[in-house]
Amino acid sequence: YQRRVREAVVSTQSTGEQRNPNDVHDPLPVLIGRKKIPKCRGSIPGNFPSAVMEISEHEITEWITDKDLTVGQTVTIMDRPFFLYGCDDFTHHYYQQQYGITFHPVPVELGERKIEVKREIPPYNGFGSPQDSKQNCLSLIAHPPKKDVMKMLENGLKILRYAAIMESPHPEDKNRKFIISYSLAKDEMQIYEPHQRNAGIIEGRFMEYCQVRKPGTSIDNPEYYTPADFAIGSTIEILSRKFKIVDCDLYVLKYLEANASKYPASTIESIRAIHADKL
Repeated sequence: YQRRVREAVVSTQSTGEQRNPNDVHDPLPVLIGRKKIPKCRGSIPGNFPSAVMEISEHEITEWITDKDLTVGQTVTIMDRPFFLYGCDDFTHHYYQQQYGITFHPVPVELGERKIEVKREIPPYNGFGSPQDSKQNCLSLIAHPPKKDVMKMLENGLKILRYAAIMESPHPEDKNRKFIISYSLAKDEMQIYEPHQRNAGIIEGRFMEYCQVRKPGTSIDNPEYYTPADFAIGSTIEILSRKFKIVDCDLYVLKYLEANASKYPASTIESIRAIHADKL
């Protein structure tokens, strides 16, 4: 693969690159600005402090001129080799009049550089939510994950509430009660611990609204808890703690019955059993 460049044949040179769309190179049209270019940068005196000073005309003894540029030969510019395979009509006539030299273009094959970039999302590292982490990989400036606006409008105020107890080997957690709230608009759940007199435990928000991944499911392809998993008597594991569903609001039963095709019959029957006296 070769990169096509263009040179100006005058006492000062500038090297520009002919740009092609989507050639994966930096979008800079000028590779080297117009200036006098030294023939050999290695001829600089050894005692010159190049680490702290720029090279000036006092250290350079030879410069590249139009006599050093010949079609069919390679010229070194800034320690980079450039093969000259042709020139424009003005340059051709200039060399004929000035030096009596006739240039003949050298056929070269400029291969196309096609790079297929396969975008791979790295595995979730555990920071933030998987949706937020994925957005950081899709663009340089991260944007919040897209939300299902229609779903949020239809279910904006619909919250399913369940009562649960913690199943723990520790005796101090035996009588702890929790309220699990499931938001149908965002498919997220929250856990709140209500106040109990003389419980010895600070009540309040146990877990903020978020999607909870089921244990045993992969991080890259997770499965989250839904109302289908909240049957009365079932146990769910959240934050390495187990909660047993013991009750729910009557609205939960009405919602599941109205959408019976989306949820298991066993879940609906377990909830209908505890609300049989209210129907």
